[in-house]
Amino acid sequence: MKKIQKDLLIIMMGVLLMPVVSACNDWLDVQPRSQVEDTELFETESGYKEALAGVYSSMVSANTYSKELTYGFIGVLGQEWDFYYSTQYDDAAAYNYDASVTTGYLRGIWNTNYSGIANVNNLLAHIDGNKRLFSEDNFDVIKGEALALRAFLHFDLLRCFGVSFEVNPDQMSIPYCKALTYRVFPQLSVRVVTDSILSDLSAAEQLLESSDPIVTGREITEMTDNGYLLNRQLHLNYYAVKALQARVYMWRGDYDKAQKAADVVIDSEKFPWTKVNSMQTGADRCLADELLFALNNLTMTSDVADNYFSDDSPYSFAVTRERLLDYFNNATQDYRYTFLFKNGTATHAANRYLRKYDEPSGNNNYYRYKMPLMRVGEMYLIKSEAAYRQGDAETARKVLNQLRKARNLTALNKLPTDYYQELVYAYRRELLGEGQLFFLYKRLNRPTILYSSVDAIGEKVYTFPLPLTETEMAEREPNR
Repeated sequence: MKKIQKDLLIIMMGVLLMPVVSACNDWLDVQPRSQVEDTELFETESGYKEALAGVYSSMVSANTYSKELTYGFIGVLGQEWDFYYSTQYDDAAAYNYDASVTTGYLRGIWNTNYSGIANVNNLLAHIDGNKRLFSEDNFDVIKGEALALRAFLHFDLLRCFGVSFEVNPDQMSIPYCKALTYRVFPQLSVRVVTDSILSDLSAAEQLLESSDPIVTGREITEMTDNGYLLNRQLHLNYYAVKALQARVYMWRGDYDKAQKAADVVIDSEKFPWTKVNSMQTGADRCLADELLFALNNLTMTSDVADNYFSDDSPYSFAVTRERLLDYFNNATQDYRYTFLFKNGTATHAANRYLRKYDEPSGNNNYYRYKMPLMRVGEMYLIKSEAAYRQGDAETARKVLNQLRKARNLTALNKLPTDYYQELVYAYRRELLGEGQLFFLYKRLNRPTILYSSVDAIGEKVYTFPLPLTETEMAEREPNR
C-alpha cells in the first residue's frame, strides 16, 4: 500500500468530530472523537458544520499554525529571533534539514496539513448530494470555506516543499489531493499545483461572494444558526479568499491579478487599522480588527504566551533590544515597536518578547484567542510590490506610506534604491511571528537571509526535502 494515502485515511478516521453544543467559540473548539460513520455525520447540516469546525480546530496544532508555521520553526528559518531553545532549533537555524529534530518538524507539517486536507475532502465528497439539508445560504458558505481551506493547506505545503515559481515552475513538488481514497495521488509540478490552488479559490470565491455574511450583511446572532456564522474572521471568509488569491498570484508572478485581489480587501474597508488607544491599554494585543483570517486558540495564553514569550520559560523566543531597534530602523515611535513588545527582567533584561499572543486587558473576548494567519497590512505590502513590479513606483510608494502612516512612521518621500530590501524590512515589522517572512525571502529568491551567512540559493535553503516516507515508499521525484 502506498504510504501517503494509507496514512491520510487513518489520520482522517481518527479525527472525525464530536457534536458541538453552542455559540461561536464552541463551534471553533471541536475536539476529536474516535469513530463516527460518515452516513451519520453527514445526515444533517449540523454534521457538516462539525466536520468543518474540526478542520479549523486541527490547524491549531503545534506542528503547524499554533507554533511551527507561525513563530517556531519557520520563524527560526527567517532569522526572526536572537534567542530560542537551542536543542530544538539550532539545526533549523543552520538550515540542516537532514538532522533528526528538523526532519521531525518537516514530517509534522506534511502529515498535519494533509490530514486536514483529507478531512476537507471527506466533507466535499458528501456535500453536493445533500444540498437539501441546508438552510438559507449555508450550503454555499460551508462548501466555499471547505474549498478555500483545501487551497490554503496545499499552498503552505507548496511553499514548504516546492521550489519557488520564479526558480522553476515545472519542477516536481507535491500531490494535490482532491479526494479521500487509497489511491496514490501523483506528484505534480509547481505550476500544476498552483493552478489547482487557484481553481479551488475561484470556486470558493463564487460561492462566498453571494452568501458570506461578511459580504451580504446578513445579521447573525448566537440565536441564529447556533452562532456558527458569527465572527467571520475565524473562518476562511470571502475576503480571506481574496487575500489568499493575492498571495498565490504574487507567488506565480501575476502582479496585476495580485493587485486587484488585494484591492478588493483594502477597498472593502471592513478591516480598519487598530486604534492606538487599544494598543496602548493592551486591550488589543493581536490587532484583531485588522485580521482577515485567524484561528481560535483557547489556550493561547498558557500554551503560547507563557511557554514561548516569557522570562519564565527556557523555551522562549526573543530578540535583543539592539536587534529590535534594527528591525524598526530606530523608529521607536512606531506603534508596533512601542506596544507589541515587552521588556525582559533581571538576567533577561536585554530581551524583548513579542506580545501578540499575550492575554489582553479588559473583558472583551473579541480580542482573545486569535492566532493571526492573514491581516490587512499584508495586502498593502502586496499592492505596493505589485505596483512596483509593473513599473508604477509612485503607487508603490503611496501604498507603502499608507501602512507607515497607520503605524506612526514618517512618509517616504521617495522609494529606497533597493526597494526589495525595504519590502523585507516592512514585512518583518508588520508580520513578525506570523510565519510570512521566510516565505517572502523564498518568493524573492534572495541570495541570503538577513542575520545568516548561509548561501540560501546554493544550499537549497528555501525548499524542504520531502519526508522519507514519500521518497522511499511513494517513489517521488526530486523536489529541489
